[in-house]
Amino acid sequence: MAEELIGNCLVAQSGGPTAVINASVAGVISEALNQECIEEIYGGMNGVLGILKEDLIDLAEESQQNIRGLRYTPASALGTCRFKLKRDQEYERILEVFEAHNIRYFFYCGGNDSQDTADKISKLAQSKGYELRVIGVPKTIDNDLVTTDHCPGYGSVVKYLCTVVKESALDHEAMGQHDLVSIIEVMGRNAGWIAAGATLAKSKENPNDAPHLIYLPELPFSKENFIDDVQSVLKKNKYCMVIVGEGLVDKDGNYVANSATGQDAFGHQQLGGVGDFLANLVEQNLAVKARSSKLGIGQRAAAHCSSQTDNDESFMAGQAAVKAAMEGETDKMVILVRGEEEAYSCETGLAPLSEIANGVKEIPSDWISEDGVSMTAKFIKYAQPLIMGEVEVPHENGVPAYVRLSKRRVRKVLDSFTFEQS
Repeated sequence: MAEELIGNCLVAQSGGPTAVINASVAGVISEALNQECIEEIYGGMNGVLGILKEDLIDLAEESQQNIRGLRYTPASALGTCRFKLKRDQEYERILEVFEAHNIRYFFYCGGNDSQDTADKISKLAQSKGYELRVIGVPKTIDNDLVTTDHCPGYGSVVKYLCTVVKESALDHEAMGQHDLVSIIEVMGRNAGWIAAGATLAKSKENPNDAPHLIYLPELPFSKENFIDDVQSVLKKNKYCMVIVGEGLVDKDGNYVANSATGQDAFGHQQLGGVGDFLANLVEQNLAVKARSSKLGIGQRAAAHCSSQTDNDESFMAGQAAVKAAMEGETDKMVILVRGEEEAYSCETGLAPLSEIANGVKEIPSDWISEDGVSMTAKFIKYAQPLIMGEVEVPHENGVPAYVRLSKRRVRKVLDSFTFEQS
């Protein structure tokens, strides 16, 4: 049994939201309320940015209705950021805020970069002799965190994508004589998990169902092969639907399309526009009309189309983070561990934050068909359980009735802090 550590806990969110990231926060809160050694439950507004500003809210003051509502509310209820801590003074400030508010438990919901930040905060606390237990809660629609079987947020984005593909396919079947080629661009910087997931839209009875072609960042893109692939599909079908990941690269490893010349705070190239690029290629080389669409933030915010499996596992990950901290664990991230039985099951485990930070998990090569534009049965077996079940979202006046936290601020006790805005 771990030594009892009495104090307050803080949960924050970072990076791009998902349809189920708030379910993880609900899991943290629900489990923290059961722990006698946790005295207060705080939320950090806008990730580490809010902590730097000492902008904290009292989550224990939220209504039970609001906490329950987090289970089906999209986006980041606590706000988010893409701010990278760069200076020693900034890390010192984080620890200063923790000390001022007796934060002894820190739960950070996020992806690769967020887990790197959590790792550095944890190690600083250890070096200063400040008792702090830091547990990362996995989050990313990209599904590219290493060590975990899959990531909360992934199943829901795939469920939404497959829904869009099936509905769009029916439209294209009716209008195929006008737009012969349809290209849907999805998120996914360096790994094509989202794009690959579109294959679940295919029915077993009809292998010619959309999507007809899937292009992944894992494989080098060839203009010539792309045109040949589209041409081949059009010979067999009245239209061609293409799914492409935004991080598509050529044989030299260069992104096929960038939306901007700049980079984000973590040095990641800003991406976008690959769908338009492919549509132009089609029209220039095949003399047929092509249409490009970009799902944008809708794919990560579609709580009305989220997966029940994904929602349950996200909540479970939040609960597991608190339980791990109670057992004395720190500097770890909750991971999802798939059962070995034929029937799908999932439990949680832990992995060191240092193993997750800034890593990228790509799709195994044997999950991609030899043609390079479709997925094998291994991928389907992996992904299918993750999109199962429908979350019941309450409605009011015909639209989803999502919740907003009341966000009662915790009184500041420190002087303001000047930091470099990225």
